[in-house]
Amino acid sequence: MKTGVQGGTAALSAKQIRRACRRRDLRRCWQLYLMILPAITTVFIFHYIPIYGVQIAFKDFRTSLGIWGSEWVGLKHFKRFLQYPDFWRIFWNTLRISLYGFATFPCSLIFALLLNELDNQKFKKTVQMITYAPHFISTVVVCSMLMLFFDRSNGIVNNVIAALGGERYSFLTDPKCFDHLYTWSGVWQGLGWGTIIYLAALSSISPELIEAARIDGATRFKIVWHINIPSILPTVITLLILRVGSLVGVGFEKIFLLQNDLNMNVSRVISTYTYEIGLKGGQFSYSSAIGLFNNIINIVLILIVNKISKVVTDVALW
Repeated sequence: MKTGVQGGTAALSAKQIRRACRRRDLRRCWQLYLMILPAITTVFIFHYIPIYGVQIAFKDFRTSLGIWGSEWVGLKHFKRFLQYPDFWRIFWNTLRISLYGFATFPCSLIFALLLNELDNQKFKKTVQMITYAPHFISTVVVCSMLMLFFDRSNGIVNNVIAALGGERYSFLTDPKCFDHLYTWSGVWQGLGWGTIIYLAALSSISPELIEAARIDGATRFKIVWHINIPSILPTVITLLILRVGSLVGVGFEKIFLLQNDLNMNVSRVISTYTYEIGLKGGQFSYSSAIGLFNNIINIVLILIVNKISKVVTDVALW
């Protein structure tokens, strides 16, 4: 009995010690905690509190009854979406565009490796600044630029084609061109951002290791292949897993702005369909079910790729 009391006292003392340590850290670093408080508050308000409303995907939501008062219908809206006649076309459009964009994932990595090999630091920084600048251009402006450049009547691209003796072409209304315009404009806009992340990882590589490889006679290609890439592999895997997590989550804004009646067959994706039946049609439960379906697929993909990465490369997010 005495031993049990002593054990409880020891456990209680350990708890008190941990609490005292937390209070000490809070007093010592209160400025840092104060700085991250707005970010934590924002994430909690706009990302965690709205999770409460996910339940309307399983109800026939009526604004007059509220969330709790609406009738519970279970998986009715999920079944409705899966039985929708255009489900497979919408799902394929979403997956096709996502896979095309996913195929361009190595562009930033390759560009970063090339920039890292430049000896002229002034030229290197200039190129890096020029490629990073489009990241600050809004999606609306990028789409406006595409419409101006590829306009059939007065677009720069068609003016060049006409000057070279070719015929003007309607790129914006041709379904075959939609995927290319959407994907490569995204590559142009995000190339510099991805490059900065990889360059930051490359800067952590020990110069002594690279110098030792050069002394041993390694060429630049061998240094890149056997030192640079393996050293930044955790960063590459992390970004790859995050990219897979949004594989089925094609952004709404850019597709909606580039969408028109002539390319609707290839540009109608899950996000635009959700907008049509949710905000325009007022079917909130149905649109919430579609959004939840989309998120579940993304979560499953993240879990699968993370597991594969952990088995193959021993690098994973968790």
